[in-house]
Amino acid sequence: MIELARTFRELHRAGCFVIPNPWDVGSARLLEQLGFPALATTSSGFAWSIGRADNHVTLAAALSHFRVLSSEVNIPINGDFEGGFAVAPEDVAENVHDAATTGVAGLSIEDSTGDPKNPLYEFELAVERVKAARQALDRSGTGVMLTGRSEGFIVGQPDLFETVRRLVAYAEAGADCLYAPGIRTPEQISTIVRAVLPKPVNLLVGGPSITVEQARDLGVRRISVGGALARAAWGGFLKAAREIATQGTFEELGRGATWDELEGAFKSGDRAI
Repeated sequence: MIELARTFRELHRAGCFVIPNPWDVGSARLLEQLGFPALATTSSGFAWSIGRADNHVTLAAALSHFRVLSSEVNIPINGDFEGGFAVAPEDVAENVHDAATTGVAGLSIEDSTGDPKNPLYEFELAVERVKAARQALDRSGTGVMLTGRSEGFIVGQPDLFETVRRLVAYAEAGADCLYAPGIRTPEQISTIVRAVLPKPVNLLVGGPSITVEQARDLGVRRISVGGALARAAWGGFLKAAREIATQGTFEELGRGATWDELEGAFKSGDRAI
């Protein structure tokens, strides 16, 4: 586990890499086979896979998910730990310590509250939560990386100045990587990259808005796709199922991955190679 954490840190030293987001063991193994150097869990993708809405998964379920995925692939995994499944910094610290023992190489903590009226934690509390997470990871001795997330752009508060203020504070509080899901323009991306240098920035890409090369040129070190791969999979599933339910035809079934393609991938062994 410690070696994977070291490998994960090394990936952030230079350049730009994509860290796609599987939602179960099968998707994780296939992504590993495709050659990605690391993976990240997705809270939404995992929640949908067990019939829940995003942010409606229990702490126990999230920890179990981290353990299962970490045990089934040979590359580093970053765990989407939502808001740490707690509000108070001391409780966040306790949960982060537990998460650090699951085998993940990284964890992210976000500052959204889930309350539409007050969607972000107050600044001071948000910073203390990151500090608590940092201290918990240091005590764990695992070397797990900490990503500090500011969610303003996806919870109705797309204020670049405030997002930068929070990310800089999270970096100073001990976050190893910074992340503002929802930023899209080159100006937004480059502003955040410059503000937190030399620490790396994770960019969320959920569609054809930017290329890896363009993100690299803006200084992005890591690109994740969140629930987008899960949405793509569910999109194909729903299109085929709706055709059957409404038309009684089966055309869409012929557009899926072939039996041989999937069987060949999973017959390569109990673990992806």
